Amino acid sequence: MKLGVCYYPEHWPKSRWLQDAQDMRDMGIEYVRVGEFSWSTIEKEPDQFNWAWLDQSLDVLHQAGLKVILGTPTATPPKWLVDKHPSMLAVNEQGQPRGFGSRRHYTFASLEYREECRRIVTIMAERYGNHPAVVSWQTDNEFGCHDTILSYGAADLAAFKIWLKEKYGTIDALNKAWGNIFWSMAYRSFDEIELPNLTVTEANPSHRLDFHRCCSDQVVAYNKLQVDILRKYSSGRDLVHNYMGFFTAFDHHKVGKDLDVASWDTYPLGFLDQEAIYTAEEKQTYLRTGHPDFGGFHHDLYRGCSNGRLWIMEQQPGPVNWAPHNPSPALGAVRLWTWEAFSHGAELVSYFRFRQAPFAQEQMHAGLLRPDASKAEAAGEATQVNQEIDQLASALGIARNELEALPSSGKVALMFDYDACWALDIQPQSQAYRYLFWSYRVYEALRELGLSVDIIAPKSDLSTYEMLVLPAQVTVDDELLAQLNAFEGVLLAGPRTGSKTESYQIPEQLAPGKLAQIMPLQIERVDALPDHTQLDVNGRWGQGKLKHWHEQIATQLPVLLEDEAGLPVLVGEQKRFYLGSCLDNSLLKTSMAKLAELAGLETTYLPRGVRLRERGNVIFAFNYSQMEKCFTPTYVGYKIESVIGSERLAPAGVSIWLKHKTV
Repeated sequence: MKLGVCYYPEHWPKSRWLQDAQDMRDMGIEYVRVGEFSWSTIEKEPDQFNWAWLDQSLDVLHQAGLKVILGTPTATPPKWLVDKHPSMLAVNEQGQPRGFGSRRHYTFASLEYREECRRIVTIMAERYGNHPAVVSWQTDNEFGCHDTILSYGAADLAAFKIWLKEKYGTIDALNKAWGNIFWSMAYRSFDEIELPNLTVTEANPSHRLDFHRCCSDQVVAYNKLQVDILRKYSSGRDLVHNYMGFFTAFDHHKVGKDLDVASWDTYPLGFLDQEAIYTAEEKQTYLRTGHPDFGGFHHDLYRGCSNGRLWIMEQQPGPVNWAPHNPSPALGAVRLWTWEAFSHGAELVSYFRFRQAPFAQEQMHAGLLRPDASKAEAAGEATQVNQEIDQLASALGIARNELEALPSSGKVALMFDYDACWALDIQPQSQAYRYLFWSYRVYEALRELGLSVDIIAPKSDLSTYEMLVLPAQVTVDDELLAQLNAFEGVLLAGPRTGSKTESYQIPEQLAPGKLAQIMPLQIERVDALPDHTQLDVNGRWGQGKLKHWHEQIATQLPVLLEDEAGLPVLVGEQKRFYLGSCLDNSLLKTSMAKLAELAGLETTYLPRGVRLRERGNVIFAFNYSQMEKCFTPTYVGYKIESVIGSERLAPAGVSIWLKHKTV
């Protein structure tokens, strides 16, 4: 449980650096990220390097006892490099190059740009790989930000053709997998293949899905290029990349295999305002705290992307500048977000940024300091958290650095598959349905019951879980089927599970494909509903509404919920269940409670806006609502000891308890 900050010494006079470092220490800051946007400062002209400022700033930070996360500067290549290699620019779906003048102006597939990255990262790693201040490296910055994963230029087409030939071997195999007999789309050779944009009408979905997979793999290769260099010249340092909220354009699990730590940049208010998943009522209710599950969902998702280790590289400290509207956080919200990250296993929470910039694109983005270097509201909340971390360690009778040993895993697993997300976004059938948002609402229902959840990749180890939820596992292959069959806990498969093959075709025996071997049922037809249409649902497990997606299920399994026409909605028995529709929040939560009961898990219907998270015998509670909430956790066979806060949770309040076994 450590605190950090993002700092840009090149933005400020050198005379200020020493004071900044001291102010950081006084707030309890231990880690400082620098350098990720500094290429033109380091190399203003080709092969003419200015290291003095970075040498001096690292020395100042080190002398103050601060630890540095050094970013490779490849997210912002300088103008002279773009002029040298104009083909490195990404191209949007309309065929227009993404120009210079902001950031992320490159395509991952450009071999010319990769060589330039190899050059600058090698030079940096050779110079700073063993610097005593540098304890970690961040590769690039926010892969894919501003919709830059899918690029439609010449470099992308060349990479795609190579990728396809490696995957399929022969053009006949590709034509069969894509179903190219349809609309006379068959190719004679890989050389004939084009990118799936600028077509007269919808491009072949199998073509689009493979292109998305190829673009994702370019990110993996690009990241690994940097990782290999850093491991060679800076061994023993943690390697990390900072992911983003509600971003699914590349496979974070694959990128994470090459890293030591997954981190992400969390901006609860900005995402609440701009994301279509949230209703107007939710946006108003959580205007100044963010939705109660935004942070938790991404903490648990990214913790599952890199060996269970999680950092927050950028934590919103005040109003941001990039959302449609940018309200100020509630008093205490920054503290709440920090503690919630720690409750989900984060080792580090780093605030963006230390001092608000008075110039350029982000001058309205708050920091811990205002532009005049006076302390903003979040500075006091960071200091408070630092003091409370000591308080928690003392209550546990351990040293502060031993807090990281607290277990962070849950007993419920939710499987999240980036490939499934792409597949269902390509052909959603109902514009009201999105895999990401449905998965989020399933997670929300579990969290409203006080359950601690792990979000896992397909084919993860399932042996430690009592309950497993597949929101919509589109493809079920033999390996996953074997894992599900061997799983001893309670399993719920959601709508659209097993509905496609790997090459994006309907399974020969219809959905749910191979899953039918352990859940004997068949999906005969689907009803893809507009957002304004909801159908009544009732049965042994409750009553409510379904929306967006409704499958016609043929099965002899017991029916637990049915629609208004008497057709099955939720079926299953013992420990295997299938949900064929998207349920409203209330009925979804009721159903999850039934499943948790079968799994032997305790549930608690939490007050609205309150969330709970456990780490070993430490219990954290958070109030995201605008009203005070009263809540005391209860566990059979345990007594509860208050450490921070009480049963009265103020708006944006945090309470922490220890539980002690009594029987």
